Amino acid sequence: MAAEPPRRYSGAAYWARPVPGFGDPGAAIAVVGLAPAAHGGNRTGRMFTGDRSGDWLYGALYRAGLASQPTSSERGDGLRLRDAYVTAVVRCAPPANRPLPAERDNCLPYLVEELPLLGRVRVIVALGAFAWDGALRACAALGHSRRPKPRFGHGAEAEVGPYAVLGSYHPSQQNTFTGRLTEAMLDAVLARARELAGLA
Repeated sequence: MAAEPPRRYSGAAYWARPVPGFGDPGAAIAVVGLAPAAHGGNRTGRMFTGDRSGDWLYGALYRAGLASQPTSSERGDGLRLRDAYVTAVVRCAPPANRPLPAERDNCLPYLVEELPLLGRVRVIVALGAFAWDGALRACAALGHSRRPKPRFGHGAEAEVGPYAVLGSYHPSQQNTFTGRLTEAMLDAVLARARELAGLA
């Protein structure tokens, strides 16, 4: 990722630094994304914040009763998560939003360390195939593997050790603008996550 932001973001203080996870440390549900968006989390310093993917995700978390508000514009905007934690496989914005296997492997230890610290998490919602693969790799590194490897799909479910891993299409514009992912589809995955986490 470029070290300097484009002119319209010249005042962005957080630009091009690793982005940590965000949410309730007592969460029962962990939402795992691909990586910080170049002009979203990479700019604001909070996952899924300041971009349209975040608008979709936090809107859905709000409708599911897991967020205090439906928007996430910047750190310090008052957003709080309840029973949910948002993180990603890769912690820095990758070129063209396409992380290489080496970037995944460099960042994966953070997710491996994060999951046990979130001691109440029982459900992992993976946003997209890359996050699904990363979540399964993190589970395997923690001693929980499944063979054959569960296949990703929207609404896919897999029991992996102490976790129920749920798949959802990523709320990227290429999915939401085309109707591949609708609000109802994302809401259904989060409703299922609440049910599996014992929150329904």
